[in-house]
Amino acid sequence: MRTMIDPEQRFTYSPIIERPKLAWPDNARVAVWVVPNIEHYEYIPAEVRVRDPWPRQPHPDVLGYGGRDYGNRVGLWRMFEVLDRHAIRCTVSLSLSVIEMYPEILEAMEARRWEYMSHGLYNTRYHWNYGEDEERAAIARCCEIHERLTGRKLRGWFSPAVSFTANTPDLVAEAGITYYCDFYHDDQPTPIRVRSGNLISIPYSMDINDALIYRQPLEAAEFAQMIIDHFDTVYREGATQPRVMCIALHPYMMGAPHRVKHLDRALAYIRSHSDAWITTGAEIADWYIAHGLAPYRQHLGGEA
Repeated sequence: MRTMIDPEQRFTYSPIIERPKLAWPDNARVAVWVVPNIEHYEYIPAEVRVRDPWPRQPHPDVLGYGGRDYGNRVGLWRMFEVLDRHAIRCTVSLSLSVIEMYPEILEAMEARRWEYMSHGLYNTRYHWNYGEDEERAAIARCCEIHERLTGRKLRGWFSPAVSFTANTPDLVAEAGITYYCDFYHDDQPTPIRVRSGNLISIPYSMDINDALIYRQPLEAAEFAQMIIDHFDTVYREGATQPRVMCIALHPYMMGAPHRVKHLDRALAYIRSHSDAWITTGAEIADWYIAHGLAPYRQHLGGEA
């Protein structure tokens, strides 16, 4: 039986103020990546363990399903207009079933040269309590769909509904995936210890995430101000130690008619700063591996 690595063993603790200075391209202060979660929810999901994706009983929950379906049918296309206006090339947190079922969405994303990281097959199929072989097969299926429909290898992984097991990082690395987003524990990329191969954690965000609108008494104007305030802080800090900022979006949230103008305002503010690097997850990972990983490991005595 293989020995699993406990989460606290996957990282060496390193206060950000003590690290070697990270340098982004063109001396940017902050790497900003915008992550639309383009998801598919099953209308009547299979029996799942741990959590019911639809809180209203009995199934089907047409209210929950319909709101999310609106995002793919309408909200996403509204968001495309705003993101195009600011020349944002996104990294999509993608339910891989989306590009099998909705080729129009794939065509629109490919036309914009967007990048995809796997968000599982459906956002109603959780990885909690998966056995190792079961999870390996789920990851392999996502990799297969991505390569078959895009012609490219899958580079990033973010587990569906942030559901994962103690084995997930090892299995993601085993599949040849470069970066991983289930650990949003830092403002910079960090290496993850895995059983074999290499894996880099790229900072995702649960704070700068429009899912807060769904979960808390928060609306789009306040969320847009949160984006701006967060950017101001990491931009200031980035003068001495550059950072990563993730803006996590959902088309059924910020793609709503009364919200999208606030996203427009926040992105315009960020774009007004010339030393913000608007980029993608794979570009962050590749740059970090080439320029930041070795100094970080040396700083930690080669233990990272």
